[in-house]
Amino acid sequence: MRVLGLMSGTSADGVDAVLVRFGGRLDRPRWTILAEASVPYPAELRQRLVEVGQGLPISSAAWLDLSEAVSELQAAAAQACDPKGHAQLIGCHGQTLWHRPPDGLRRGASLQLLQGPLLATVLRRPVIVDFRAADLAAGGQGAPLVPPADAALLGRSSGWRGVLNLGGIANLTLIPPAQGPERQAPLQGWDCGPANSLLDLAVQHLSGGEQLYDEGGRWAARGQVAEALVQRWLQEPYLQQRPPKSTGRDVFGAADLKRRLGEMDQWHPADALATLTAFSAACVALGLNQHAQTAGRAIEVLVAGGGCRNATLMRELQWRCRGTSVRPLAHLGIGDAQREALAFALLAWWHQHRHPGNAPSVTGAQRPVVLGVRVDPA
Repeated sequence: MRVLGLMSGTSADGVDAVLVRFGGRLDRPRWTILAEASVPYPAELRQRLVEVGQGLPISSAAWLDLSEAVSELQAAAAQACDPKGHAQLIGCHGQTLWHRPPDGLRRGASLQLLQGPLLATVLRRPVIVDFRAADLAAGGQGAPLVPPADAALLGRSSGWRGVLNLGGIANLTLIPPAQGPERQAPLQGWDCGPANSLLDLAVQHLSGGEQLYDEGGRWAARGQVAEALVQRWLQEPYLQQRPPKSTGRDVFGAADLKRRLGEMDQWHPADALATLTAFSAACVALGLNQHAQTAGRAIEVLVAGGGCRNATLMRELQWRCRGTSVRPLAHLGIGDAQREALAFALLAWWHQHRHPGNAPSVTGAQRPVVLGVRVDPA
């Protein structure tokens, strides 16, 4: 079956699309990427999404305009990837604006901006949307949802295999080994902390809006890391919390950046950015070390997402994750911008077959559930 996956992450930089052919077993499918495309958000739309995601109040009319604009960009990405309409089904994550994990007092909730009926009608094909709701309703975090797809698409190796996405947030999958006593261990995964969320906001602030991100990590490479500050930040409650856990700009956003920059007042901008970059890498290393204490160290971490193109962030990861091989996921045939779109294509295929898509060991849900809601063209 040919399925098209659409994904836009917390960085809100655009929409990634992949057209995939799936077949074979549901838990270990055969798959081939047939086409891909990426469509960036216009600068004004991206800025609006980031602001609204940080709590900017807007009118109901503005909400409607924003959801329509996002839906039209999703459709444009699908058409760029699959201009002849070969896909039989589409899986679309939508644009996350707010994520609220369960906290013991309230159930979890998550807001992905999208007009599913509009998207299905424009593309003239059924679309699976609203992937997080069923896991949240079953008591889960609603995130991360990609680990079961990682396990199905990549399989196991001789030890714990990590898959790391460096988007706005760094999220990690840990797949149990193929052999040995840990082969019966459950799949693991969690949001480690910030990846590009604080870095992009810091660059925009420090450059006076002239730059949107630290291209190649070159600005941070000119600075010195304040290691004592990084280690102090690692003691913060979310980072010391054990999985299941998930987060977003609600924790690691503009207010959080303002607090951290306040602790680096009067610093050279390159030093501040170097320290924030090291902090993003240290959050991942901390999670891996915590896992190693109870279940074993990962032998490799395969990295995807926009952060792969930040050479300084990658060097920090390699240095802080000593004892673990850190290399691009692209070495296994899945490009930086393909991984999450591919995962939501698979989740849509699983929905079509009524196959559960979440992993309770990852999200904390009470049971496995089928993810997503099907929307047919009007």
